[in-house]
Amino acid sequence: MNEKILLVDDEEGIRKVLGISLSDSGYNVVTAENGEQALSLFKKIKPSIVLTDIKMPGMDGIELLQKIKQANPDTEVIMITGHGDMDLAIKSLKYEAVDFVTKPINDDVLEIALKRARDKIFMRQKLKEYTENLEDLVREKSARLIEVERQVAVGQAVEGLSSAIKEIAVGFEGNIKYFNEMPCFVSVHNRNLKVVATNQLYKERLGDRIGGNSWEIYKGRAADQAKCPVGETFKSRKGRRSKETVVYVSGETVPVIVHTAPIRNKDGNVELVIEISADTTEIRRLQEELRTTQQRYHQLFDEAPCYISVQDRSLKLVAANRRFKEDFDEKIGSHCYEVYKHQHEPCSECPVAKTFEDGKSHQSEMVVTSKTGEQNNLLIWTAPIRDEAGEISQVMEMSTNITQIRKLQDHLSAIGLKIGSISHGIKGLLTRLDGGMYLLDSGFDKKNEELIKEGWHVVRLMVDRIRNMVLDILYFAKERDLKWERVDVLSLAVEVVHTVEPKIEAQNIKIVSDFDESIGEFEVDAAVVRSALINVLENAIDACLEKESDKSHEIVFGVKQDNDHIIFDVTDTGVGMDKETRENLFNLFFSSKGNKGTGLGLFISNNFIRQHGGSITVDSTPGKGSHFSIKMPKIRPESVEHISWV
Repeated sequence: MNEKILLVDDEEGIRKVLGISLSDSGYNVVTAENGEQALSLFKKIKPSIVLTDIKMPGMDGIELLQKIKQANPDTEVIMITGHGDMDLAIKSLKYEAVDFVTKPINDDVLEIALKRARDKIFMRQKLKEYTENLEDLVREKSARLIEVERQVAVGQAVEGLSSAIKEIAVGFEGNIKYFNEMPCFVSVHNRNLKVVATNQLYKERLGDRIGGNSWEIYKGRAADQAKCPVGETFKSRKGRRSKETVVYVSGETVPVIVHTAPIRNKDGNVELVIEISADTTEIRRLQEELRTTQQRYHQLFDEAPCYISVQDRSLKLVAANRRFKEDFDEKIGSHCYEVYKHQHEPCSECPVAKTFEDGKSHQSEMVVTSKTGEQNNLLIWTAPIRDEAGEISQVMEMSTNITQIRKLQDHLSAIGLKIGSISHGIKGLLTRLDGGMYLLDSGFDKKNEELIKEGWHVVRLMVDRIRNMVLDILYFAKERDLKWERVDVLSLAVEVVHTVEPKIEAQNIKIVSDFDESIGEFEVDAAVVRSALINVLENAIDACLEKESDKSHEIVFGVKQDNDHIIFDVTDTGVGMDKETRENLFNLFFSSKGNKGTGLGLFISNNFIRQHGGSITVDSTPGKGSHFSIKMPKIRPESVEHISWV
């Protein structure tokens, strides 16, 4: 691997232990004990990855992160934080840190963060290579195009040369020798349309035709002799240009461009005509190769697995590939910021504008809006396109859609934060479990039955909470397909009540069952629905326990029906909920119980009910309890919306 890593931490022990672990994993590790030293080393060794503590004396990790990103935006920075520094960790993500890990550092978590950094570096390198390859291809084909244009320009040069000959050709015999070295056919003709002189190449390819007819070298001119290029020039008394086909001595036919010019005597009359012909076979071959290359380039341009556009100095679109046209409301001539962001002013940090300014490639990441209104994260790379004079005439912009990567990173960051919260919750439960065990030990030592009962009650309660927490996490970790079956509604409801009753025996909470005895069966996954109902009831129990002002509480669990649905009602006299809590109640990882809850239970219950085509509604007032209404179809629906568990 041999990837360079700069490790920054003010604790020598962490630097040594973590440095050894990283070295064993194949990294080239350089350490620094503070931000100032780290910045100095960073400028010397230019590491691709920096692993830094957030809290350090002097320059802290956030300031170091900002300075590193300012010096080299491509360097990936991973932050090291304690559990109490979550706000700083989140702040570091806003300053483009790739990830963060919490102390004590878990090797697996660190490896995931390092892999994410390596993947981002690899993706950036691939995009850069892809851009450079396209630049090379554009340069190569542009050079060939220029070469073809130069070949065509030969004709214009020859025509100019012919005009000059008019002025200098007083006697052709003394001047024809100057054309022996020319890579074209040169001949001089009199008014009788006879060849009077030729250069050496003419003789080698077309034969020694001195005294022969002017038209004989041309294919198809025998029947129309006076219209050969020389004959037309004598008639018009002006030079002319035409495309003809000549026949070599070998019998091969070759296309040529013919230029003729009149040679006048002292009286101004046309006495002779000079004819210069250039073989266009090579030009045609180059033109055909150019067409083929253009087709291949256009195919590459259109089939590239990213968005490609070409923009001029006013940031207007000059060209765009197929994928760009499919996903954006592309109009050639529109400004890029109108197409990307539906705004009327250029972006403040436009990479295209920067490339026009300094002639270098620039990278940027921005959020754009597709023609369907969808927000996408794009990683953008620009490359200059230069004209023959070397000036930048246009800029090519290539963009890769990294929306899913960003969503995954955000989700993983959220999970990382919540894992810390869950860990604190479990730690709190274990602490209370230790307290219950202490009460049990004390009760046994003192033979105090009241202490034993109290300790056993705490142990049972904490074990039950830990079990529920683990089950919630397991449900969330793995999506499952429903196992549909016909289930008796009353039997399921009674079973749910029997499950939760032991948990509230000593809590001074009364459960009242209000069941419609005429209810029959419905088609569901019994285990899943049972789990969802228990979660809702346990939420009601927790709400009652949280309201310490009342000595007794009541939970009413009702079951009723309408024509097509079974309706479960759970009403409690607990603490109730405010508007914010009600709106976020079924969101992933949201919990109003602090460290006592994971934020998974009601999220999972809601997803289970929606998987059945049902719904949960909540009506609650702070201090006056809550009412949950769970409505489920009696018959398995033909289709339901896809439920996202992440």
